[in-house]
Amino acid sequence: MSSSKSSSFKRLLELIKPYKPYFFFAVFLTVLISLLVPLRPYLVQFIIDGIYPTKDHSLLIFYTLMLLGLLIFTSIMQYVQNYITNWLSQTIMKDLRDRVFEHILRLKIQFFDRTPVGNLHTRTISDVQTLNDVFSQGFVTIFGELLQLIAIWGMMFYTSWYLTLIVLITLPMIIGVTRVFQKNVKVAFQEVRKKVAELNSFIQEHLTGMAVIQWFGQEKAEYQKFIHINEGHRDENIKTIFYYSVYFPAIEIIAAIGIGLLVWAGAYEVLESKVSLGVLIAFIMYINMFFRPIRLIADQFNTLQMGIVSAERIFYLLDTNEFVNQSNQVISEDDAQSLLTSPPKIEFQEVYFEYQPDIPILKGISFTVNPGTTTAIVGHTGAGKTSIINLITRFYEFQQGKILINEVDIRKLPLSILRKHMAIVLQDVFLFSGSILENITMKDESIPEEEVITACKQIGIHDFIMKLPNQYRYAVGERGSLLSAGQRQLIAFARVIVFNPTLLILDEATANVDSESEMLIQKAIQKVLSNRTAVIIAHRLSTIQNAQQIIVLEKGEIQEIGNHEQLMKKQGIYYHMQINLENIIST
Repeated sequence: MSSSKSSSFKRLLELIKPYKPYFFFAVFLTVLISLLVPLRPYLVQFIIDGIYPTKDHSLLIFYTLMLLGLLIFTSIMQYVQNYITNWLSQTIMKDLRDRVFEHILRLKIQFFDRTPVGNLHTRTISDVQTLNDVFSQGFVTIFGELLQLIAIWGMMFYTSWYLTLIVLITLPMIIGVTRVFQKNVKVAFQEVRKKVAELNSFIQEHLTGMAVIQWFGQEKAEYQKFIHINEGHRDENIKTIFYYSVYFPAIEIIAAIGIGLLVWAGAYEVLESKVSLGVLIAFIMYINMFFRPIRLIADQFNTLQMGIVSAERIFYLLDTNEFVNQSNQVISEDDAQSLLTSPPKIEFQEVYFEYQPDIPILKGISFTVNPGTTTAIVGHTGAGKTSIINLITRFYEFQQGKILINEVDIRKLPLSILRKHMAIVLQDVFLFSGSILENITMKDESIPEEEVITACKQIGIHDFIMKLPNQYRYAVGERGSLLSAGQRQLIAFARVIVFNPTLLILDEATANVDSESEMLIQKAIQKVLSNRTAVIIAHRLSTIQNAQQIIVLEKGEIQEIGNHEQLMKKQGIYYHMQINLENIIST
């Protein structure tokens, strides 16, 4: 086993630590069952050779009932052991899924930019489910079958070493076939996992972008791509089916050869009175028990290997430390709370930022947003407007310079406190597939419904909501698909009022909506801007003309700063942007 696999195996075992009593009890039952199973042939042998010749019916009935009792007791123990191992497996998997999802929630947005959602879905669901098989059928099952195999060998040698050696003639054949099977199935399963991840990524991406596919009439082309990927998934699964289809019949043939040799040699020994009939019958039972663990061990060993492969993928994700960088001198949560309870002051000091090395986006920009004021940022596409928002929200890390919140380095503020006092309304508002009420409160049950209704009345969407089926409990559909863009925007503004942040960020919040929705949104903006520090990215004159400060960005650099009147008098970049915009609107 390679060092990485060995490490993954050790980390898998660490998941059992919180449930050691259950695990060791399952191991105890496994040991007990492994020792009880080989007793059945021995009792049969004893009944045939020791009781049957005496014609003692009472002893015959007694030992037959003992054999039946042994079968019943073993079955009960197997049920308990199976229940505990599966309970243990499901519990550990629940803990692991919690851990993986909690880890994903803390990763930087930049990580999601380059990681397909389908891959993360595979890690969280499919790979964890594979580990479920490891814990429910892998560790304990392999240990139990190995122990049972050793116990059967011991009983066979104890009963007749000669017949045991006859049976073991087939062992090299079993080892050879099993080795070839394991090697090929391992490779096949690795390919299956890759194809599953590829299939998940494709489906996730295309379901999310279904509207784009249909807009451009690419249904047939994308369907052909899916067929190709799905065929690859099928072919890799068929490979595993082929190996299993060959392996198990091969083991059955070897078992039949072993039984044939046993009957041939055993019958001769019985005729020569060297062994009893009971011994021969017991050995036939032993040989069936002997081959069963070998088949299961080979199968479960592959399950274990595939589990380790999945574990490597999961632990690789868990070892991804792409978190938001925090300063070594993070201030306390209480100090951060008091710092952000009033509208904050924001300062950019010679900030440089790039998404990719050597491709600068922001080039030494400096500006100040005073407490309780509104600053609008304008510029052409690619100027760096959204990048400024990403730095304030700490979705991305800047490379040089400083960003201060109330004179404190933004990296010294606890991330949870910073974002708790911040709200963002984007151009494309994301709503979860729940009710309007749940989307406004973000399922925070401490927020009373009356407060939500008050917020919606202030925004001007209460009447609209009351006309919907189920009103505030109306299901908005996935990503809010059952609402218009303007309605989603207004719900986002209601959310702002409910959570009452001191810092508000609007990114193209009035783009792509109809004129009626824009009027409501403009009123909502004026409402939410009150007593808050705000940063707005917008092109529309109506959105930014009342801002106390307007920053004009061009290719990552600040070209102009001032209010609307000042910049229009200057007749620079901002002036020409507004003239061009008015010409477009008039035409």
